[in-house]
Amino acid sequence: MADVEALNNNHLAGKEPPALKGGLPLLGHMIPFARNPFLFMKRVSDELGEIAQFKIFNQRMVLLTGDEASTLFYRSSDEQLDQSAAYKLMTPIFGEGIVFDAPIDRKNQQLRMLMPALRGEAMRNHADKILIEIEDLSRQWGDAGEVDLVAAMKLLTINTASHCLLGREFRYELTDEFAAIYHDLEKGVNALAYSFPNLPLPSFRKRDRARMRLHELVRDIVKKRERQSEKPTDMFQMLIDTRYDDGSELNTDEITGILVAAIFAGHHTSSGTAAWVLLELLKHPQILRDVRQELDELFGADDEVTFQSLREIPKLENTLKEVLRLHPPLIVLMRQVAEDLQFKNYTIHKGDMVWASPPVTHRMQHLFDNPEVFDPDRYEQPRSQDKNLMAYQPFGGGKHKCSGNAFAMFQIKAIFAVLLRRYDFELVDPPQTYVDDYGEMIVQPRSPCRIRYRLRDTSHLKPTASSAAKPQSSGCPLHQPTASDNEPRFRIVVDRQLCQGHAMCMGEAPELFQVDSSGTLHLTDEHPLNQHLEKAKRAAGHCPNQALRIETQ
Repeated sequence: MADVEALNNNHLAGKEPPALKGGLPLLGHMIPFARNPFLFMKRVSDELGEIAQFKIFNQRMVLLTGDEASTLFYRSSDEQLDQSAAYKLMTPIFGEGIVFDAPIDRKNQQLRMLMPALRGEAMRNHADKILIEIEDLSRQWGDAGEVDLVAAMKLLTINTASHCLLGREFRYELTDEFAAIYHDLEKGVNALAYSFPNLPLPSFRKRDRARMRLHELVRDIVKKRERQSEKPTDMFQMLIDTRYDDGSELNTDEITGILVAAIFAGHHTSSGTAAWVLLELLKHPQILRDVRQELDELFGADDEVTFQSLREIPKLENTLKEVLRLHPPLIVLMRQVAEDLQFKNYTIHKGDMVWASPPVTHRMQHLFDNPEVFDPDRYEQPRSQDKNLMAYQPFGGGKHKCSGNAFAMFQIKAIFAVLLRRYDFELVDPPQTYVDDYGEMIVQPRSPCRIRYRLRDTSHLKPTASSAAKPQSSGCPLHQPTASDNEPRFRIVVDRQLCQGHAMCMGEAPELFQVDSSGTLHLTDEHPLNQHLEKAKRAAGHCPNQALRIETQ
């Protein structure tokens, strides 16, 4: 919090942030924002700098861009910047008293209930389900054809998310109905909903009907499971069995809302990103060749794709990171100011709404070399342009960083570890026609987004030793050897605000890291012997929130 305090205490009283000119009576700048939110916010930032104000209807908005202003946005406490007040548009989707509509402590308890299904050990169990869905898609495609890539990735990722997170009923008994329900819920997230989530619009009516129908389905499944002697081991059952800190159970409306929150965390940022991974590779053939060569060398002709084998695919992972920089799924994140804040010599007043815009910050020249250029190598050392967490923010930042980011990254890597080895792809239309559609609040490539595919000749590939055969960590702490005080050691530093309890570190080095049932990380030793240094570095490297830092002498 020291960095936020420094920004806050720079001046005890400050001037107003520079204001955007223009705007209409009553509407303010709503029209240009709704037309293209990204271009509007980029213009505001380019013209007025890292802090600027404008109006949407009668609400004053303060846009914070760049790494310094983003530090204030992401690192301020819930008591300073209220996340719940900014996301009333999600109340009709999640439900009253659920997540953003709940008091801070209740909301945090509900969000913690999602984490067991998004942790490292659960991810290992998800791997087989994700591969089943990819194989199912491949069977539908056949040997060759043409598809709308966005539609295909939406179907694949919603099936994957429902299979991994919701359970068999939603995936195999309610597939088509749930896809339609989710589509109507997702369409309820738009620019107008931020200010008027309950207008009598057709899309909002569909959203509300979908939420009611989903509640009915959840209620019926809960009743059915109550009659079963053997219970499934999915997130749905976990929510049925879990309790709040005061011992109370979740009712079916709360289960419904938290399940929807899980799907939004595990799916809505994934489909567009997955589509853009393939589109950018097809726009950059040399990068595609490098990524495919990496996959061929790792997996060969028939090596199994597993959670462990997907841990070290740097070229594909860097490509995914660069896609997330240029095409972050979240155009804008919002908080409402609960108490006056200072940023440098400016005052942000209580009641203002503050915004962060990842796509604007990601295109700043002083933060990213040649920011408009697609360059996956920017994440290699020594450049490492994803290490400034207040500059690189595709999933947000701070303790409210999207908890589904690890699942999304794993899911997308698995998709292309299979599809890029199995098929050759080509764009149907000119490359420059594949662009982001900023008419939606959740960014996707503009439709139609057509690609062709055909089975790839893999006869030249040889089987390779499976990475899955490598020894796995047992998950149990190992005995720490005794040592004298003068033996070389290193230090593990945990940023508790960033750590969300994904437990990837525990999977990599259980002798150093333990995550308890509440999601709290415990270090077995803050100053371990140097013999554990490489494992600690791997654990830090695999932390989805970069909450670990390794310090050596």
